[in-house]
Amino acid sequence: MNAVSNLRDEILRHLTFTLGKDRPNATVYDWRMALSYAVRDRIMVPWFDATRRTWAEDRKRVYYLSMEFLIGRLLEDAIINLGIHHEAEEAMAALGQDFRAVVEDEPDAALGNGGLGRLAACFMESMATLGCPAYGYGIRYENGLFRQRFQTGQQVEAPEDWLAQTHPWEFPRPEAKYVIPFGGHVETKGGQSIWVPGASVHAMAHDTLVIGWQGKWANTLRFWSAEPTNLFDLERFNRGDYTAAAEPEVLARTLSRVLYPDDTTYQGKELRLKQEFFLTSAALQDILRRFLQNHADLRALPNHVAIQMNDTHPAIAGPELIRLLVDEHHMDFRDAVNVAQKCLGYTNHTLLPEALERWATFTFGNVLPRHMQIVEQIDHWHLDENHSRPHYVGIVKHHEVRMGELAFIMSHKVNGVSALHSDLVKQNLFPELDKLHPGRIINQTNGVTPRRWLKMCNPALSGLITETIGEGWESHLDRLRELEPAIDTKPFLADFGAAKRQNKVALSNWIGGQGVSVSPDALFDVQIKRIHEYKRQLLNILETIARWSAIRDKPNGDWVPRVKIFGGKSAPGYAVAKEIIHLINDVARTINADPVTGDLLKVVFPPNYNVSMAQRLVPAADLSEQISTAGKEASGTGNMKFMMNGAPTIGTLDGANVEILKEVGAENFFLFGLTAEEVPKRRENPEHSANAIEASKPLQDVLQMIAEGRFSPEQKDRYHGLVHRIWHHDYFLVASDFDSYIKAQECADAAFADRDRWLRMAALNTARSGFFSSDRTIRGYMQDIWSVEPAI
Repeated sequence: MNAVSNLRDEILRHLTFTLGKDRPNATVYDWRMALSYAVRDRIMVPWFDATRRTWAEDRKRVYYLSMEFLIGRLLEDAIINLGIHHEAEEAMAALGQDFRAVVEDEPDAALGNGGLGRLAACFMESMATLGCPAYGYGIRYENGLFRQRFQTGQQVEAPEDWLAQTHPWEFPRPEAKYVIPFGGHVETKGGQSIWVPGASVHAMAHDTLVIGWQGKWANTLRFWSAEPTNLFDLERFNRGDYTAAAEPEVLARTLSRVLYPDDTTYQGKELRLKQEFFLTSAALQDILRRFLQNHADLRALPNHVAIQMNDTHPAIAGPELIRLLVDEHHMDFRDAVNVAQKCLGYTNHTLLPEALERWATFTFGNVLPRHMQIVEQIDHWHLDENHSRPHYVGIVKHHEVRMGELAFIMSHKVNGVSALHSDLVKQNLFPELDKLHPGRIINQTNGVTPRRWLKMCNPALSGLITETIGEGWESHLDRLRELEPAIDTKPFLADFGAAKRQNKVALSNWIGGQGVSVSPDALFDVQIKRIHEYKRQLLNILETIARWSAIRDKPNGDWVPRVKIFGGKSAPGYAVAKEIIHLINDVARTINADPVTGDLLKVVFPPNYNVSMAQRLVPAADLSEQISTAGKEASGTGNMKFMMNGAPTIGTLDGANVEILKEVGAENFFLFGLTAEEVPKRRENPEHSANAIEASKPLQDVLQMIAEGRFSPEQKDRYHGLVHRIWHHDYFLVASDFDSYIKAQECADAAFADRDRWLRMAALNTARSGFFSSDRTIRGYMQDIWSVEPAI
């Protein structure tokens, strides 16, 4: 029996015996589930083998703690990594089904928001590809972030319902269940501190398989769902107090319901802290249980366990590990600190002060009274060990617990995620701690998996690559350099252009379904990111207005047609970001209906940006917008995906843009804007924004149009506050970089108009993107932070 017919029979078996359906009555959902189970079966053997080998060889494991894992759809990803794409397509065709319709029926797992969560997903895939024994730990959010829609141009949040259908990629593990306590008080008995919690929930494990390239190794993503320790209070229920009787269940459902609850209220802040502790405590209890199955001495934990904290969200791991070692396993406090430090690593993802979590000691002490004591002990211990520590440095200061400082002090290694960012972490974020602990801060530049972000999402281009340099580049991405000789030949550039056009036609058709008609011959200019002031979607839309105005003034000019594409969500409580979304949609409504500009300029903002949408947009993009204020973006990973798929960057010297520029060359990058050194100097002048606006007639005109209600005729003063902020409180220097951005966009137009030049630039971006594979990043973590050897 050949591979196709074998897979077909397995699909039919699952359709009949797992789903209880026969062929005539099966829906697309049924076929997708049957295919998923058939593919999952093929992952079981490498998954079991990897687990058995890790146990048998007593290998050190990596435990990756993250509040987000933006894993996207898993079915086609697994098919690609198993190398059975052809068989799956043929098997579905033999069953009379459209393979694409089936795989695109899968909902995106709503377990993340943006780059931090997508990075975690790429890292898990690369760890499996490299044979690094690992567990990822996250929360199984019932409703995820939120489903975004636009109502009169404004973002409206609705619950995400990805778990309304059965999730075929997970295995519930009711035997892996831990008690997570909250609140209460601490008592002292016999010289020991005893935590007496006021409430508790159970954390129950759900395991998702992560298969590496070519199916050689598989790891586990373990997501925790919260369950009540007592289903409900029967006595209260029988008294008729039904609401109070259900309180334990409500607390549990709330904990694993929503990613990043709005924390503008005290209740929201408390819930977020509880979520972070819920994830971290469950993971650490699981780690210790696994270690103690084969080992007795917990002082040997660092020889077998490496724990990576993905940002400050799991920074409570330090105090919680100490609590478990001291309170439950009776280790000396200083020994416990030593063990915890050797196990823990901390990845910093931001230089923004508001993103480095700080908890009011009142909140922290209420939710985690024992941990408040331990945090103060850690702070005093660190000061005793480092008498030269300045008085203003520490974990507990000004009635706040500083989670960045806590994560730094409790880790043996702290890493930034791009060369520039790591330098800024040393210089600006933790300069005093860096002096006290030289060498603790290192760099690990981010990367993305080429299996999903080139092989899977861009079959036209990946097929051309294989045809040109042969197979094997997917796991050795540096081999893309072998494309360079072909780039100087006309046939290759023609094929490269044809692949890009194929992707643009597909995207044009999809956008048409969204209600906007765009031409695939236009320059597709794409900015897809979380909506935030420092990422400067505002700068992009202001330039769009200036372009629209210039075309209207000279409609018969030699314009390069442009499609501006935005994608991203704002945090529910982030009013300024929501205002920017509203402005983009108002501008789109005006421009897209303008017969004067017609196909010369369109603005598209599809709602509910997610991984699957990115997989449509990235392969079709001509120009990658990476325009953050210099010194604010830690790295970026979208910039790497665009580069890999042949889109030159227009960007500032920020994050990994610096390394992209170095790899691709200045002639293949549209650079603009102030540098990270110039930004703070510009801010020293209180009139910097007004001066920049007064020096720029185009910017004055744009702001005037917005202020007079050109894009909001039904409410002319809608954006008065936004315009006022640009004039007087332009912290992210939109005005200062505006003219430079306009010039860079003009350079992009000129390059795009010269088709051969543009294709060569685009192809060189692909050829020189090998450094940005997450495999390279994970090798760095394994060597420099985790001290873990690959098992394959």
